[in-house]
Amino acid sequence: MKTREINSYTSNRKTNINYMIFGAVIAILPLLNGFGIIQSSTMTILGTVMFYSIVAMGLTILLGFSGLVSLGTAGFMGLGSYMAAYFTEDMKLPFLLSLLISVLVPVIIGVLVGLVSLRIEGYYLAIATLAVSEIIRRLFDIDKFTHGYSGKNGNYPIIFGLELDKSYTFILITIVLVLIMILSNNFLNAQTGRALLAMKGSEAAAQAMGINLLKYKLTAFGIATLYASLGGVLYNHFVNYTYPDTWNLLLSLNFIGIIIIGGMRSLSGAVLGTFIVFGFPELVLKEIPGIANIDGLQYVMSGVFLIIIILFYPGGAINIFKDIKDTSKKVLQKILKKPQEAEVGS
Repeated sequence: MKTREINSYTSNRKTNINYMIFGAVIAILPLLNGFGIIQSSTMTILGTVMFYSIVAMGLTILLGFSGLVSLGTAGFMGLGSYMAAYFTEDMKLPFLLSLLISVLVPVIIGVLVGLVSLRIEGYYLAIATLAVSEIIRRLFDIDKFTHGYSGKNGNYPIIFGLELDKSYTFILITIVLVLIMILSNNFLNAQTGRALLAMKGSEAAAQAMGINLLKYKLTAFGIATLYASLGGVLYNHFVNYTYPDTWNLLLSLNFIGIIIIGGMRSLSGAVLGTFIVFGFPELVLKEIPGIANIDGLQYVMSGVFLIIIILFYPGGAINIFKDIKDTSKKVLQKILKKPQEAEVGS
């Protein structure tokens, strides 16, 4: 038992170090932008990928680990975005206080939605969360607080009197992303993660094992809403603008697509899936001659690429790296074996 715990601790520590290395590499990008090595638009797209990744990780925990469907992700993200804009721009609250309130209120609503999941599940739960999302989205049309269809402006964060620019906001988002990945990895590999997986497998069996369904369903919804609203706050302070039509059903469906493409039960898969959906068409396909010359063709090719991934990697694109690693190991072993066989033969 102790050996298993030590192995688990070592594995978690290794994963967390990998996340920190990943964050350190991403955090260098603003410096490269300063030297003109990468374009400002590339940084904007990667910043977008990062805060969407935070939201996708919340859905990974909710759907991938807990088996609870939600079509309300976009609504909660929009709520976080609008609240952050209102508190910092209209009420002039400090960024950190605004962040706290903008996350806390959606989490309370998310936990209340979690109570609904005790009575309904599957498609019915998906429709119920969609209805909540639509109610929230209609609130964005109230001119007094949101400026309606004119949208609402935001600004870069001010932390302890220090006004961040785009580059520092990018680094802030990177830090938040890495922290979320480490925290999520730790609790998913602890008792909470095992309880969520048991609940997903069979609620009746989980209850028989003494797992409190109420507690873990509310936990899953609370975390998913927290990540969605946090992503919304970061969106507002990075893009500096929020608009009602952004937070629609299509965006919620995109998040479900992201975790299916990346890997249903993988935090790294959520980041990879987000890059494939939001970053790949803009950063890769748009640069390919022939595709770049025809408007919209990169999105057509992106759709074809997604179908290929689903066909060949139904467990998620994150498994591509595992296959590359395994194949490289086999090739290396073959190369090393040949001289040894030659020596034996002589």
